[in-house]
Amino acid sequence: MDTFLWIAAGFAAACAVGAGLLKLTQDRAVLIEKGLGWAEDFSDSQVKLIGVAELLGAAGLVLPPLLGIAEVLTPVAATCLALLWAGAATVHIRRKELKEFVPAATLVVLAALVAYGRFGDWSF
Repeated sequence: MDTFLWIAAGFAAACAVGAGLLKLTQDRAVLIEKGLGWAEDFSDSQVKLIGVAELLGAAGLVLPPLLGIAEVLTPVAATCLALLWAGAATVHIRRKELKEFVPAATLVVLAALVAYGRFGDWSF
């Protein structure tokens, strides 16, 4: 189970880094042009803040156990990412974007599994 949790955390972290960097490096207007219509509902600063939150969550998933420092931050980061991505899934449902909802919902489940596992029997 530990191996599964490492793989899940690594995959979730990679997704969070990719999404976070996209939000931080692109203007909101560019994101909208690229088909990310949800960005219409948020201000420029809100989109950047979401990107920062995703990058911090990614760091929290993998760095504490790798460095052996404050390993409780891993399940906390997984919980925060699950909540962030649950918000994203909610926005996609509200906007009737089923194609975008499925990946967001999948990431919610993945992050929740990491949080459950690392808070529970498979903590560090």
